[in-house]
Amino acid sequence: MPFTQEMEDRIINDLNDTRIRRQGLSLSGGDPLHPQNIADVLKLVQRVRAECPGKDIWMWTGYKLDELTEAQREVVDLINVLIDGKFVQDLKDPALVWRGSSNQVVHHLR
Repeated sequence: MPFTQEMEDRIINDLNDTRIRRQGLSLSGGDPLHPQNIADVLKLVQRVRAECPGKDIWMWTGYKLDELTEAQREVVDLINVLIDGKFVQDLKDPALVWRGSSNQVVHHLR
């Protein structure tokens, strides 16, 4: 299903809805930093930063922080926390916090 303007607007409205406390936005699955997703994800995180003050943005990606392209880095520069590295079944560890396998790294960026 393609990401639409309606979906983006709904996310912004949900983040600003004070009836339910939401700390922020989590981006994962169908890798948000995949080249086909970059433009939409960048637009979304820019809107969250502009229209949802105080909200955190967390992102899970199979890409490694030190290997990001300039376009990917532009997105990452706007988020709070990046969990990088592909999930590796042989390294799965249920005791880990915020990540599924021991090769993944949690980067607190802001």
